[in-house]
Amino acid sequence: MAAIQKVVVPVDFNSSTDKVVDYAMSVADKLEAEVLFFHAVNDFQGYDMMLVHPSFVSMTRDLEKESRERIESLARKYADRPDKVGGEVAIGDAADEIIKYAEKENADMIIIGTHGAKGLEKILLGSTAERVVQKAPCPVLVFNPFK
Repeated sequence: MAAIQKVVVPVDFNSSTDKVVDYAMSVADKLEAEVLFFHAVNDFQGYDMMLVHPSFVSMTRDLEKESRERIESLARKYADRPDKVGGEVAIGDAADEIIKYAEKENADMIIIGTHGAKGLEKILLGSTAERVVQKAPCPVLVFNPFK
């Protein structure tokens, strides 16, 4: 089995982010692996039938700036660990961007949290974690922070 040296940890800064990060850091510490936090900002391009209001562009820029600050803060929190910690923010569909980032970084593993959506909610919103599992270039560990 190949050594796991680089782990991508997608975060969405919701109420369960701390649990996902704590779990991912615990796993990465045991593996002595580098950790790369990742966040995707929705670019609102999915609204093809509507004219995208200019305020969406401004809102996306603001969300990107705030997300970069939060990723940098998260990386600083773990800066004293022996293995490298970093992070990145991208604009686009979360699952697609996570997969692209893992490919770009040659990640050995992705540790992703799930929201535990079921039924109609899952059908309507989809599951980012499920899409990442299906298309990831490396193993994916899915963590349910609600159990």
